[in-house]
Amino acid sequence: MTTRLLMSAGLAVLLAACADPLGTPPPEPELGTDASTAEPVDQFLARLASHCGQAFEGQIIANTPPLDNDPFIGERLVMHVRECSPEEVRVPFHVGDDHSRTWILTRTDGGLRLKHDHRKPDGSDDAVTMYGGETTSPGTPERQAFPVGEFSIELFQREDLPASVTNVWAMEIEPGQRFLYELAREAEGRLFQVEFDLTTPVAIPPTPWGHPPLPGDGDR
Repeated sequence: MTTRLLMSAGLAVLLAACADPLGTPPPEPELGTDASTAEPVDQFLARLASHCGQAFEGQIIANTPPLDNDPFIGERLVMHVRECSPEEVRVPFHVGDDHSRTWILTRTDGGLRLKHDHRKPDGSDDAVTMYGGETTSPGTPERQAFPVGEFSIELFQREDLPASVTNVWAMEIEPGQRFLYELAREAEGRLFQVEFDLTTPVAIPPTPWGHPPLPGDGDR
């Protein structure tokens, strides 16, 4: 618990000195000897938060097997590390002109939770929203995995999405270098990965659907 509090304090200092959206991302927080003993999930969250206020373009690096009418193919893919606190980081994921998706990473007593917040253009909830999972192992400062949770399994069954009940999401980060979003279904050989270039920030995208605007959000 002490380590977590020290890590949160260090992250709070980092967030107070948030990066210039189009500038060079800051180094990881200087947390002294505590950083080496902090839990991997806290280090992971701090690494992601070190890019708060910045947006980055990505590309699909794995998509097996390819899907019919894939909404990601041919679209510009941009992540925006938009809202950060010591306990939560929110990252809208923009797919072309579709601003419906936001990844929500929340620190829990047991580890880290990933939720996918999906909205309609009018801001209301999509029928399939707030799905995701929680870490079941310590992971590493570079990679965290999120097996599908019970709420999401029930949601997918209710919405007739049976393939999704075995989803495992993962994220990887090398600060100042790359961020990876991954969806895998091992039994059926499904692997989807988008890799974002953290070396070159891009213009901030518009406010995600259903969320209040923040200073610095781009124009629609």
